[in-house]
Amino acid sequence: MTRLASALRALAATAATLLAVTAAAPGAAGATGTSATSTGSGVSEPTAPDEFVALRTVAPTIIQEIRYVTPHNFVGEPVDGYDQPLCILTRPAARALQRAQWKLLRQGYSLKVYDCYRPQRAVDHFVRWAKDLQDERMKPEFYPQVDKSRLFADGYIAEKSGHSRGSTVDLTIVKLPAKPTRPYVPGEKLVPCYAPQGERFRDNSVDMGTGYDCFDTLSHTDDPRIQGERRANRQLLKSTLADVGFTNLPEEWWHFTHKPELFPDTYFDFPVSWRSVVGR
Repeated sequence: MTRLASALRALAATAATLLAVTAAAPGAAGATGTSATSTGSGVSEPTAPDEFVALRTVAPTIIQEIRYVTPHNFVGEPVDGYDQPLCILTRPAARALQRAQWKLLRQGYSLKVYDCYRPQRAVDHFVRWAKDLQDERMKPEFYPQVDKSRLFADGYIAEKSGHSRGSTVDLTIVKLPAKPTRPYVPGEKLVPCYAPQGERFRDNSVDMGTGYDCFDTLSHTDDPRIQGERRANRQLLKSTLADVGFTNLPEEWWHFTHKPELFPDTYFDFPVSWRSVVGR
């Protein structure tokens, strides 16, 4: 059995589950082509333009761990606008990730996405949280060495995000066969995101030197303190994505934008949900 065949076999159960979810998604039986959908309360929500797709419909073997729909993030609670654990991207970005995934599968790895399209209301949630200097419940894990009053000045939080344009993704690499990520328990003891891999929150990613969303200079992709296997893992992610048109943000090893962007000047606010991409 070839390495690619072994990798595909290791992902078969995951893919089948994801495809089942896709088939059962709300509204999957009939897209309407409208620009807004009505929620159960009768309030209309914006929907995504036709150029957006759910990544699962393009590259179902890519693992998804959408952090902002859970309380395990720097805010400490589910983030506004994340209605379902779903990666939505512009179609060119999704297809590029599909090509990157095939490259990694041949080497015994899989991509795993943490965040994709991010609605403006989520960014607004981050801004409100950053201005509340009393709320530091997640500081021990995500920004242990950064004064919260400096999150804007140091560039960790901003009022606009490239994620809201639809071609930016946060992701990592997982060695196959993928081990399950242990559940996060709200209130559990938090460990700094830059602690050794065996001590910080373990999420089945290869060792990148820090956890995801670690507000620390160690998260800079080419930080000279990151060496050996951890540096090699970062370079594997960076080079694989560069080959399919993604550019890395130097301050965050996990952050990549597909170029050219379809919507370089538009910040969308439709919610992260199946309804946004199949109920239009």
